[in-house]
Amino acid sequence: MRSDRVIIEALAVETVIGVYDWEREIQQRLVLDLELATDIRAAAATDDIDLTLDYAAISQRIARFANEQSFALVETFAERLASVLHEEFAITRLALTVRKPGAVAAANAVGVCIEREWA
Repeated sequence: MRSDRVIIEALAVETVIGVYDWEREIQQRLVLDLELATDIRAAAATDDIDLTLDYAAISQRIARFANEQSFALVETFAERLASVLHEEFAITRLALTVRKPGAVAAANAVGVCIEREWA
Protein backbone atom coordinates (compact mmCIF):
# COMPACT_ATOMS: atom_id res chain seq x y z
CA MET A 1 0.00 0.00 0.00
CA ARG A 2 1.33 3.42 -0.95
CA SER A 3 1.70 5.90 1.88
CA ASP A 4 2.48 9.37 0.62
CA ARG A 5 2.06 12.16 3.12
CA VAL A 6 1.83 15.93 2.96
CA ILE A 7 3.19 17.41 6.17
CA ILE A 8 2.53 20.66 7.98
CA GLU A 9 4.78 21.24 10.99
CA ALA A 10 4.43 23.69 13.87
CA LEU A 11 1.40 25.52 12.48
CA ALA A 12 0.48 28.11 15.11
CA VAL A 13 -3.15 29.16 15.49
CA GLU A 14 -5.02 31.28 18.02
CA THR A 15 -8.26 30.07 19.55
CA VAL A 16 -10.38 30.11 22.68
CA ILE A 17 -9.48 26.88 24.46
CA GLY A 18 -9.58 25.79 28.07
CA VAL A 19 -11.65 24.58 30.97
CA TYR A 20 -11.11 27.49 33.34
CA ASP A 21 -13.32 30.60 33.26
CA TRP A 22 -10.36 32.91 32.60
CA GLU A 23 -9.36 30.78 29.59
CA ARG A 24 -12.80 31.29 28.07
CA GLU A 25 -12.10 35.05 27.94
CA ILE A 26 -8.84 34.98 25.96
CA GLN A 27 -7.32 33.50 22.87
CA GLN A 28 -4.47 31.07 23.33
CA ARG A 29 -1.93 29.61 20.96
CA LEU A 30 -2.07 26.03 19.78
CA VAL A 31 0.72 24.47 17.73
CA LEU A 32 -0.22 21.73 15.27
CA ASP A 33 1.71 19.08 13.38
CA LEU A 34 -0.11 17.21 10.64
CA GLU A 35 0.62 14.28 8.36
CA LEU A 36 -2.03 13.99 5.66
CA ALA A 37 -2.10 10.82 3.58
CA THR A 38 -2.82 11.12 -0.11
CA ASP A 39 -1.56 9.66 -3.36
CA ILE A 40 0.82 12.23 -4.88
CA ARG A 41 1.64 10.34 -8.12
CA ALA A 42 -0.75 12.27 -10.38
CA ALA A 43 0.40 15.63 -9.03
CA ALA A 44 4.05 14.65 -9.38
CA ALA A 45 3.53 13.44 -12.95
CA THR A 46 1.76 16.61 -14.07
CA ASP A 47 3.21 19.22 -11.66
CA ASP A 48 -0.39 20.25 -10.95
CA ILE A 49 -1.30 21.50 -7.46
CA ASP A 50 -4.96 20.67 -8.06
CA LEU A 51 -4.01 16.98 -7.97
CA THR A 52 -2.52 17.03 -4.47
CA LEU A 53 -3.30 18.42 -1.04
CA ASP A 54 -2.73 22.18 -1.07
CA TYR A 55 -0.98 22.75 2.26
CA ALA A 56 -1.52 26.51 2.03
CA ALA A 57 -5.28 26.05 1.63
CA ILE A 58 -5.34 23.47 4.43
CA SER A 59 -3.37 25.77 6.73
CA GLN A 60 -5.76 28.64 6.02
CA ARG A 61 -8.75 26.39 6.73
CA ILE A 62 -7.24 25.29 10.03
CA ALA A 63 -6.62 28.92 11.05
CA ARG A 64 -10.23 29.79 10.15
CA PHE A 65 -11.53 26.79 12.11
CA ALA A 66 -9.50 27.81 15.17
CA ASN A 67 -10.71 31.40 14.94
CA GLU A 68 -14.38 30.44 14.58
CA GLN A 69 -14.55 27.73 17.26
CA SER A 70 -14.03 27.47 21.00
CA PHE A 71 -13.66 24.31 23.04
CA ALA A 72 -12.84 23.37 26.60
CA LEU A 73 -10.63 20.44 25.63
CA VAL A 74 -7.73 20.11 23.22
CA GLU A 75 -9.11 16.63 22.55
CA THR A 76 -12.36 18.09 21.23
CA PHE A 77 -10.48 20.62 19.08
CA ALA A 78 -8.41 17.80 17.55
CA GLU A 79 -11.35 15.49 16.87
CA ARG A 80 -13.55 18.19 15.31
CA LEU A 81 -10.68 19.52 13.20
CA ALA A 82 -9.94 16.02 11.90
CA SER A 83 -13.57 15.69 10.80
CA VAL A 84 -13.53 19.07 9.03
CA LEU A 85 -10.31 18.26 7.18
CA HIS A 86 -11.65 14.88 6.11
CA GLU A 87 -14.90 16.39 4.86
CA GLU A 88 -13.30 19.25 2.93
CA PHE A 89 -10.11 17.72 1.53
CA ALA A 90 -9.26 14.39 -0.11
CA ILE A 91 -7.54 12.95 2.96
CA THR A 92 -7.51 9.19 3.50
CA ARG A 93 -5.49 9.20 6.72
CA LEU A 94 -4.48 11.86 9.22
CA ALA A 95 -2.01 12.08 12.08
CA LEU A 96 -2.60 15.25 14.06
CA THR A 97 -0.69 16.53 17.08
CA VAL A 98 -2.12 19.53 18.93
CA ARG A 99 0.09 21.18 21.54
CA LYS A 100 -0.93 23.85 24.03
CA PRO A 101 2.26 25.67 25.04
CA GLY A 102 2.44 27.04 28.55
CA ALA A 103 -0.61 25.15 29.84
CA VAL A 104 1.48 23.43 32.52
CA ALA A 105 4.24 25.55 34.04
CA ALA A 106 6.75 22.71 34.28
CA ALA A 107 6.23 21.58 30.66
CA ASN A 108 7.07 23.18 27.34
CA ALA A 109 3.66 22.10 26.05
CA VAL A 110 0.89 19.59 26.63
CA GLY A 111 -1.50 18.16 24.09
CA VAL A 112 -2.83 15.20 22.18
CA CYS A 113 -1.91 13.16 19.14
CA ILE A 114 -4.68 11.45 17.17
CA GLU A 115 -4.66 9.28 14.08
CA ARG A 116 -7.70 8.75 11.91
CA GLU A 117 -8.22 6.71 8.77
CA TRP A 118 -11.17 6.82 6.38
CA ALA A 119 -12.13 4.45 3.59
